[in-house]
Amino acid sequence: MGSGVASGPGALLDPAAVRLDARAEGRDDAIRQCGRLLVEIGAVTEPYVQSMLDRERSISTYLAEGVAIPHGTAEGKDAVLRDALAVVRFPEGADWNGAKVTLAIGIAARGDGHMAILGELAQILLDPERARALREATTAERIAELLTPAEASED
Repeated sequence: MGSGVASGPGALLDPAAVRLDARAEGRDDAIRQCGRLLVEIGAVTEPYVQSMLDRERSISTYLAEGVAIPHGTAEGKDAVLRDALAVVRFPEGADWNGAKVTLAIGIAARGDGHMAILGELAQILLDPERARALREATTAERIAELLTPAEASED
């Protein structure tokens, strides 16, 4: 068990920002749900949600393995109050421009913090076993554990 001071994406995840049984009518609805969670936990103000939609319209945030990582534009950083993640699982999948997304990880980061978070998420998702475990996790605690880099969760 971690001490709660681990670094990495898992440390940025408030259990209140996890939804495991969501339904989305498509990419934009999925992004709005991620954004709303970030607003609800006090990580961003409402304009950040539009910034996330704007980012998606300029470049897709779909990664692979059924996972997308919606985040805002550079202009949207002013709406970020603190770095945080929101994790929304869509068991039936959400159409993401033709790709089926079952897990969306919304990212809010001030400055260039999102680059480190994106890099760590990419490492996790490049491991098919960890990506599958993340998609199939049934608790917010398990998702946070899976998002914590291995070196940060050592004894």
